[in-house]
Amino acid sequence: MTPLAAVVSGARVRLFACFLRLGCQQAKPLQLHTGASLAAKNHYEVLVLGGGSGGITMAARMKRKVGAENVAIIEPSERHFYQPIWTLVGAGAKPLASSGRPTASVIPSGVEWIKARVVDLNPDKNCIHTDNDKEISYKYLIIALGIQLDYEKIKGLPEGFAHPKIGSNYSVKTVEKTWKALQDFKEGNAIFTFPNTPVKCAGAPQKIMYLSEAYFRKTGKRSKANIIFNTSLGAIFGVKKYAEALQEIIRERNLTVNYKQNLIEVRADKQEAVFENLDKPGETQVISYEMLHVTPPMSPPDVLKTSPVADAAGWVDVDKDTLQHKRYPNVFGIGDCTNLPTSKTAAAVVALPSQEYLTEQFL
Repeated sequence: MTPLAAVVSGARVRLFACFLRLGCQQAKPLQLHTGASLAAKNHYEVLVLGGGSGGITMAARMKRKVGAENVAIIEPSERHFYQPIWTLVGAGAKPLASSGRPTASVIPSGVEWIKARVVDLNPDKNCIHTDNDKEISYKYLIIALGIQLDYEKIKGLPEGFAHPKIGSNYSVKTVEKTWKALQDFKEGNAIFTFPNTPVKCAGAPQKIMYLSEAYFRKTGKRSKANIIFNTSLGAIFGVKKYAEALQEIIRERNLTVNYKQNLIEVRADKQEAVFENLDKPGETQVISYEMLHVTPPMSPPDVLKTSPVADAAGWVDVDKDTLQHKRYPNVFGIGDCTNLPTSKTAAAVVALPSQEYLTEQFL
C-alpha cells in the first residue's frame, strides 16, 4: 500500500506546479483575467478571502513566496476560534475562552488584515468589493470563506435559543447553552439532530451525544434519560466498517437512532421539536424534549451563491486535484466553501496537499 505521506506529497507537487505555470503565463492577460493595478493598498499580488484556518495558512505560505507586503486577508471577525474545541465546551470539558484568540494575533506578521466583509466578487475584473465600499484588486485570489450556518431555516430559531434546555455546539453564541442544558437535565428525552444539508465536521453531532451519555452516567442521570439521535441521513456513518462499529456502541449504550428525520421547527417555549419524515414528505412528528442539541442546516456563504465563481449549488467551482477555479485560472478555493468531493472538515486530507500545490505557483 502506498504510504499516505507519499500520496500527500505527490498532490502537493501538482498543486504548486499550477501556480508556477501561471507565473510563467503573466503575458497572457485573457487567460489570467489580469487587469490594471489600482492604487497602493487597493491592489495585492495575493488576496485571501477569509481568516479561518485555511485562509491564515495560505496567507502564511504566500507571504514566503511573494513577500508579506503583497498579501492581504479580508476577515471581519475580531476573534479567531478553533471550533473543534466547541464539542468539548458543550460537554463541559473545556472553557469557551480556550477556543479563541484575537484575530490580530493569528494574522501572519507583515500581512495586511483588512477588517471588512466581502459583499461582491468580480473575477472578470480581478476585484472584490467590501461592506465599507472599498474595491480591492488582485493578481491571484484565494477563497476560504468557509460554510454558513442557517439556523433561521428551522422555524422558531434562532430566537428559540433564548429559552433554556436548548443549545448548539456550532455557534459561539450557543455552545455554552449545551453545557447548561446538560447540567440542568432531570429526566426525559435528550435529542440530538443532524440536518438535511452538508455540514462541517459531520461527526460532531454524534460526538456530543456520546459525551452527553457519559455525563449522564457519571452524574447518575442515565436511567432517567432517553437519548435520541434524529438524523436526516439513511445511515449512522457513510463508511460501512465504521458504521458497524458505531452501531455496536449505539446498542451497548441503549441509544435510539431514527433515520431520515429532519428537524424543521423548534417550539422552545413548549420544549417541543418537530421533525419531517424525509421518506414521506409532509409527514411530521412532534417530540417533547428535556434537552435539545441542534445541528443547523448549512450552505455556501450568501456572497458566493450568486457570484460568477459558484457552481449551480453555490459552492466555489474548483478542480478537485488542484483547487484551481474551472473558469478563472487565477482564482483558487480552499476548504468548506468549495465543491470538493470531500467532507466539510479540515480533517479532509485533500485540503493539505492543495495548500502546497497553491504555493508552488510562486516558486
